Amino acid sequence: MQIEKDVYGEESMESLGAIVSSVLKAGAVVYLEGDLGMGKTTLVRGMLRGLGHLGPVKSPTYTIVEPYELSGLEAFHFDLYRVSDAEELEFIGIRDYFSDGSLCLIEWAEMGRGILPEADLIVSLSLIRQGRHVVIEGITEKGLVAINGLKKVITS
Repeated sequence: MQIEKDVYGEESMESLGAIVSSVLKAGAVVYLEGDLGMGKTTLVRGMLRGLGHLGPVKSPTYTIVEPYELSGLEAFHFDLYRVSDAEELEFIGIRDYFSDGSLCLIEWAEMGRGILPEADLIVSLSLIRQGRHVVIEGITEKGLVAINGLKKVITS
C-alpha cells in the first residue's frame, strides 16, 4: 500500500516530513531513496522537527549516523552513501541502534543490504518539473498502519 504526493520547495518537503513523523511509532525503520539532491535530508529534518527537535539537522554523510534525543524517543539518522561494503556497518555496531524505543531513518539503505532490518516504510523521491514526486510505501504491518494514518491527512 502506498501514497503519492508531489512536493514543491524545501518548506513543503519539511512539512511533509512533519506529517510523516506524526504517524511513526518507536521501533520504526524508514528507508529514504532517491538520487543525490532529491531532498532526503530535508525530509528527515521535517520529520525530526515534527517530533520536537529544535536544533540543526545535518546529513551524516561522513559520520554515518547522527543521534537525536527526543521526548520519549531516540531517533537515528543514517546516511550510508560512503559505505563501500555492508560489513563495515557491523564495525560500528549498527544492529544496536535498532530497538523498540528507536526510530531509524536511513538514506542510501541499499548500501547496507543484508545487514539492515527490513523497512517499515520506504520513501522514494524523484525529480519532477520544479519539484519532487514522493512515494511512501508501507512494507510491514507497522508500515501499513502508518500509511493508513497518512491517508487521513495527505491528499495527492
